[in-house]
Amino acid sequence: MSLDHATVRRIAKLARIRLDEDEVPRLAGELNAILGYVEQLAEVDVEGVAPLSGGAQMALRMREDAVTDGQYPDRVLANAPERIGDFFAVPKVVE
Repeated sequence: MSLDHATVRRIAKLARIRLDEDEVPRLAGELNAILGYVEQLAEVDVEGVAPLSGGAQMALRMREDAVTDGQYPDRVLANAPERIGDFFAVPKVVE
């Protein structure tokens, strides 16, 4: 499939891309290269290949869903401007 300059201008208009007239041939070449690559992908035989949801088909490891303090409150609060015990101290917002 090959895009002509009028089609490239229309695509640019629909995408709301300002396109100078001297940029049209370059953009047409780039879009034609992309479409050529997509046509190559369409020729690949995928008969019998199961679809993948990711790069590796493996079961996810599960852990117990438990609430903890992270086991290191001093490291968490090390950069806090103010603290009260193991908590962040913030200014009162509501009067």
